[in-house]
Amino acid sequence: MSSSLAAILGGAAGAVALVGIVIILIWFCITHKRSVSRTSETGSSDPSQVGRHGAIELSIRDTRRFEMDELSVATKNFSDKNLIGEGKFGEVYKGLLQDGMIVAIKKRRGIASQEFVDEVRYLSSIHHRNLVTLLGYCQENNLQFLIYEYVPNGSVSSHLYGANQQSREKLEFKHRLSIAQGAAKGLAHLHSLSPRLVHKDFKTANVLVDENFISKVADAGLRNFLGRVEIAGPSSLVAVDEIFLAPEVREFRRFSEKSDVYSFGVFLLELLSGKEATESASLDSSYNLVEWLTYPFPPLDRVVGDPIHLIRV
Repeated sequence: MSSSLAAILGGAAGAVALVGIVIILIWFCITHKRSVSRTSETGSSDPSQVGRHGAIELSIRDTRRFEMDELSVATKNFSDKNLIGEGKFGEVYKGLLQDGMIVAIKKRRGIASQEFVDEVRYLSSIHHRNLVTLLGYCQENNLQFLIYEYVPNGSVSSHLYGANQQSREKLEFKHRLSIAQGAAKGLAHLHSLSPRLVHKDFKTANVLVDENFISKVADAGLRNFLGRVEIAGPSSLVAVDEIFLAPEVREFRRFSEKSDVYSFGVFLLELLSGKEATESASLDSSYNLVEWLTYPFPPLDRVVGDPIHLIRV
């Protein structure tokens, strides 16, 4: 056996072993603390109280309707300097409210509707330490806004392969393990709700980290707002996101808890490798990282349980 082949096989075996260790650690940590985290992280021991048709009344009353003038002041009239990104819903601005709270404001064109308000009320009633909180909404002048809590340290993708090269040094293995654990907790909480909420757009760019590298899953249920509205954002962005979608979603648009788990698997691959899943596995390979990892094994969508039980059947 040549030395180059041995190195490739050794590297592949090491990668598989590393993935297995991380999955086992995540499974152990979360299952060990599940009974405690149910109360401490959500503020409720009964997740069924927070459902699409049965959200607790207090949370609905707390859903805030913002005025457009207030958002305009917070973003300095939606200045380009406050523009921090663009996604499927539309442009994203950083804003400073009059009470001193820093928020992330998503903006798109859209006709005011009660359906939009009802969806905001449902999603804003969901609270968890590892989920980005939806604070409220605004509908004025044929514009729709979603106002979220602001997470200061950006997305995991920006730390792994973003423009800021210095950020890569901050993501030590302990940080990556903590991020994976937190993201799994957030996603598992969505799946524990009654009725269950499927994220539908879980990806590395939608896992944010705060100043302590505590991860928060963003944009849960955002696809519910899109509906028949054309997805905003560059077509290249949408194409890159396709790699996080399970085969049944790409072909039939059938979202489920299992499709979320598939997306979580791709997220783990990027988190461990530090590379985008769309990249080639090697210079002489035509396979991207996902294809390389799954070939010739069964696809990652053949899984059971929630994200903390990411295993092959």
